[in-house]
Amino acid sequence: MTELDLARLQRRLAEFAAARNWQQYHTPKNLVAALSVEASELVEIFQWLTPEESARVMSDPTKASRVTDEVADVLAYLLQLCEVLDIDPLAALSAKIDRNEERFPAGES
Repeated sequence: MTELDLARLQRRLAEFAAARNWQQYHTPKNLVAALSVEASELVEIFQWLTPEESARVMSDPTKASRVTDEVADVLAYLLQLCEVLDIDPLAALSAKIDRNEERFPAGES
């Protein structure tokens, strides 16, 4: 794979699950629960760090590896959820940014 893109990663995740017959478990409810668990594992890494320590977390190779793995897990479950619900994650994000720009105009904060 020479270039990473979301569609290709979603296909790889779907193929990975299909090869293990896991699609039966990839219901929206289960994927959202798994996403929540993985996000909580990411939070756990930062839970007791000061703001300054949290800003330097990637300078510690052990913590950096844990953060990277948990970010990957969160993204994997989010992409699988989008696949199951037929949501284009990039289009959803773009639309949300558009709505936020209208709701929160620059200079009014």
